[in-house]
Amino acid sequence: MTPVAEKNADRVSRRQVDKFAERRDQLAEAALQTLSELGYARTSLREIAQNSEFSHGVLHYYFSDKVDLITHCVRHYKARCVTRYDGVVATAQTPEELKAGFGRVLVDSLRDEATMHRLWYDLRSQSLFEESFRADVAAIDKSLENMIWRIASRYAELAGRTITIAPATMYAVFDGLFQQSLARYLSGDDTAADSLADNVDQVLELVIPAR
Repeated sequence: MTPVAEKNADRVSRRQVDKFAERRDQLAEAALQTLSELGYARTSLREIAQNSEFSHGVLHYYFSDKVDLITHCVRHYKARCVTRYDGVVATAQTPEELKAGFGRVLVDSLRDEATMHRLWYDLRSQSLFEESFRADVAAIDKSLENMIWRIASRYAELAGRTITIAPATMYAVFDGLFQQSLARYLSGDDTAADSLADNVDQVLELVIPAR
């Protein structure tokens, strides 16, 4: 094969890979609603197919099994989540603006996407039993930890303060706060979202105290 032919073949191969990945993302979007409503244990590829425009055979072509589909769905969703606070970090000029923006986006996410977050916590719990989930869960957790650290670091910079705890500890604090608020919200507690915003203010002051 000539160099030109090899180059053209490589381009075709890359396009095929990109098209396959794009199709998997499209299927993931279609499957997310069913997954978030039913959870891991009650969802099968057939169930997802029955609640979407795609056939069972199509899902099987793009995903090897339910584990492959669910982990891809959650990775796809969380990839969006970790960037939604970037605007707040980039535009906030005072610590008060950053706190308010962070709390607002967090509360909106709780209210608008509660079932999606529930799916994430379901998957993370399942990873304690399903080894096949663990690498993906660890990668998602790390991306969320980095997201929280970017927010906390910017807050500390704007406030002229020093962070005294490790990134993993910072993430654990905010993740625990959000998970508790989510549980309350899903249980019908109308005050859960507003309480979350108040608690964000309090926690930032505690974990990044004034000198």
